Amino acid sequence: MAAPATDPLQRTPLFEAARDAGGRMVAFAGWEMAVQFGGLVQEHTAVRQRCGLFDISHMGVLTLRGDGVKDALQTLVPTDLFRIGPGEACYTVLLNEAGGILDDLIAYDCGQVAGEGGSRGELVLVINAACIDGDTAWLRRHLEPQGVTLTDRKGDGVLLALQGPEAPARLEALSGADLSGLPRFGHRQILLSGAATGAAAGAPVFVARTGYTGEDGFELLLDRQAGLALWQQLLAEGVEPCGLGARDTLRLEAAMHLYGNDMDATTTPLEAGLGWLVHLEMPKPFIGRQALERQTAEGVGRRLVGLELQGRAIARHGYPVLCNGEPVGEITSGSWSPTLGKAIALASVPVGSARLGTELAVEIRGREEPALVVRRPFLRRG
Repeated sequence: MAAPATDPLQRTPLFEAARDAGGRMVAFAGWEMAVQFGGLVQEHTAVRQRCGLFDISHMGVLTLRGDGVKDALQTLVPTDLFRIGPGEACYTVLLNEAGGILDDLIAYDCGQVAGEGGSRGELVLVINAACIDGDTAWLRRHLEPQGVTLTDRKGDGVLLALQGPEAPARLEALSGADLSGLPRFGHRQILLSGAATGAAAGAPVFVARTGYTGEDGFELLLDRQAGLALWQQLLAEGVEPCGLGARDTLRLEAAMHLYGNDMDATTTPLEAGLGWLVHLEMPKPFIGRQALERQTAEGVGRRLVGLELQGRAIARHGYPVLCNGEPVGEITSGSWSPTLGKAIALASVPVGSARLGTELAVEIRGREEPALVVRRPFLRRG
C-alpha cells in the first residue's frame, strides 16, 4: 500500500535568503525553517550580549475590526483587555469551555482606524504557526456574529524579530525614529527612512517592542520586498542570523511557554503558571470562566515549575519526573542553558512537589538525575 500523501512544508519569503546565509533547514509546525546558522551557542550569545535577527514569518498575524471589537474579543480571553489602550499590547490566551488553552497570543490595540464604511476599532493578533487554522476558525465562529471582521494582516509579508541589547540602536539608525519612549509591549507604525537602503528605504513597518527571548527588542511586520532587503542589510552590517534552536534556549532561560509543550488544550492557565493572565475580578463573561472560578475555589492539582538539574544531563520534553523514586510528573521543556552553564527545565508536577527547594529527580536514559525546584524565570535581566 502506498504511503499516505503529506502536505508539503510551507516556506517563508526569506527561505532562500536564510539558506544562503547558512541556515540548516528543518520541519517545524508545517514550515521549513532554519534551526541554526553559525551555531546555537553562538547565536544565543549574540542575542544576550549584542543583537540577533530571527525570521518568524511562519507565525500568523490577524486583524480584527468592528464596533466593539475589544468587547467581542473579551468573550474569548481571561485577561482584561481594557487595561490596555491604543498603542499598547498584552499577552493572553484563548480558552475552551474547560479552561484549557487553545493558543497563546499577543493582542495589539490599534484604536480607531479609518476604513471603508467609516472608523472602526482595530486589534491585531499574533498567533502560533501551528494554530493558525484552528484559531482563525474559532475566532470567526465567535466574533463574526458580533459584527467583527477578521483578515490576514501578514499575507505574503515578512515578520522579523530583532532581539538583544543593541536592537534599539540598530532600529533607530535604520528608521531615524526615536524609540526610547516606546515601552515594553508598546507598538507604532514607523518608516525605514534613516540608514535603510534599497527596497527597505522608506518602507512602512509595524513595530512592536515584544519578543520571545527575555531581551529588549522588537518584532517587525513589513512587506515581502522590504522584509528581504532589511534582512540582507542587517546581516551585511554584522547582525547575527538566528534560528529556532537559539530561540528555544533563549525563551526557556526566560521561562517563556511553548504552546504544545508547556501548555495545551488540557491545561488551564492556573496549572500552567499563567494565573497572572486570569482576571476574575472583571465582571465580564468569557469562555472558560466558570471552569477557572471552580479551579480557583478548589485549588489546582498540578503546577508548572522550574527545575535545575544538579548534573550535566539534559532533561527533554516527556521525560518522567520522580519523587522518592516514584513518577509524579513530566518534563514539558528542557535544555542546556548557555548563559547559566547548567541544565534547566520546566515540568508539570503535583502541587505537593511544587514548593521551591523541593528535591526531585528526572529519569534520563534509565538513570535518576537529581533536580531542584527553583524560581522562574531562570535568568533575570536587569
